[in-house]
Amino acid sequence: MPIPDYQQFMLPFLKLLADGKEHSIQEANRILPEQFNLTEEEKKIKLPSGLQSVVNNRIGWARTYLKKSKLIISPRRGIFRITDRGLQVLQTNPVEIDLAFLQQYPEFIEFKNQKNSKTEHASENPSLQNNEKNPEETIEDAFEEINESLGSELLDTVKASTPAFFEKLVVDLLLKMGYGGSRKDAGQAIGQAGDEGIDGIIKEDRLGLDIIYIQAKRWDSNNIGRPEIQKFAGALQGKRAKKGIYITTSRFSKEAIDYANAIDSKIILIGGDTLTKLMIEHNVGVSLSKVYEVKKVDHDYFEEEV
Repeated sequence: MPIPDYQQFMLPFLKLLADGKEHSIQEANRILPEQFNLTEEEKKIKLPSGLQSVVNNRIGWARTYLKKSKLIISPRRGIFRITDRGLQVLQTNPVEIDLAFLQQYPEFIEFKNQKNSKTEHASENPSLQNNEKNPEETIEDAFEEINESLGSELLDTVKASTPAFFEKLVVDLLLKMGYGGSRKDAGQAIGQAGDEGIDGIIKEDRLGLDIIYIQAKRWDSNNIGRPEIQKFAGALQGKRAKKGIYITTSRFSKEAIDYANAIDSKIILIGGDTLTKLMIEHNVGVSLSKVYEVKKVDHDYFEEEV
């Protein structure tokens, strides 16, 4: 039989967790294929990259969407447990769980709407939606979706880290971005105790021509409001400083963003989504999984000499 798609694995995955106990992804990868009577040969079929089986990849995506819809949670790496919301879903005896079913949850809609501006414009224009995309555009869209899922998982991991590790992460990221001078200078700067709303300082360039003040907050869910940014701006004025970076695993309220844009001091706001994008871009906390080469005809090669 054909290998089920990731949506077909959603309901069986949720039912596997129906006992309320913790289950591992290895357990899901072992049990769920059996429920579809997949043969050993079918379970061994690999993705084109050859690095993962098709069935395990699809179970993984089912898990991701269930997690983003808050039907399951991951108390620690590779372990999952059903939520009260997930139990309520099972009590209704759904025939299936698919993307259309998950649209009822705002958390899922928010996750799916995290697209780039091009995708957003396309969704607002039905004529663009109906246009068939060429293979290269499809690859680009898939790459974007993979990075969005990676960013979301990365942010969950950062939020679960200790404050000390978060400080180390901030140092590593800023150094990879070209700030901070030496590793020793940067580590001493960020790791200090807060001083009137300032967590530390870092050199803007390797020569130390200017100083940037840092505020770092590892918050889980609460938005950073305008009062927090006002406090940071006041601390900058107290140091006669003009530049600051406010980094958080949470988000900034509209009032906080408007305030930062209106004042004379240059304060860069880095929320959780931007933080993970920078981490992915500068290879902090991530590793290379696979590489695809897209090639084209080299027309210069085929030009014959006269």
